[in-house]
Amino acid sequence: MNASTWTIDGTHSQVEFAVKHMMFTTVRGRFADFEGVVEMDPDTPERSSVEVEIGARSIDTQVDARDQHLRSADFFDVEKYPTITFRSKRVEGDVGKPGSTFTVVGDLTLHGVTREVVLNATFDGTGPDPWGNSRAGFSAETTLDRRDFGLTWNQGLEAGGVLVGHDVKIRLVVQAVKEQLVEVAAD
Repeated sequence: MNASTWTIDGTHSQVEFAVKHMMFTTVRGRFADFEGVVEMDPDTPERSSVEVEIGARSIDTQVDARDQHLRSADFFDVEKYPTITFRSKRVEGDVGKPGSTFTVVGDLTLHGVTREVVLNATFDGTGPDPWGNSRAGFSAETTLDRRDFGLTWNQGLEAGGVLVGHDVKIRLVVQAVKEQLVEVAAD
């Protein structure tokens, strides 16, 4: 496999998160609106890269009132910060064999704050689809402290602890379509 460019297929991919509520249950959600590109070079993994843009307004926890609160200035403030972006700085490890694991180190910009995060990723493999395209699968996980990104709203609980946990687990399941090179005939 040579260096190649892959466009993330949003209809077959997920950007999900989980956070503790009241210290003992987990609330899960997702972002429905995102796009991105993966540059994959199995021979020289350090030349690989990932860029993703997520529409913050597309947050969905399946509870409309909670989603409205998450979109407000208490949390994501989507009017002021409509996008969440991730841009890799380096890829470390084997990106060319199905089942191989690697790390993607990059800058996550969320709520106007940029911090370096490390994604623990797996290359799940490639294969042809019924329409003649080549597709690849990737998965990745990380945990971040939302306070590092200025998401500090919370409420103390009478029994101790807080309403919303600080640690947020992020899980990505990505299917991407290989960009086809179009050769132009010389006149």
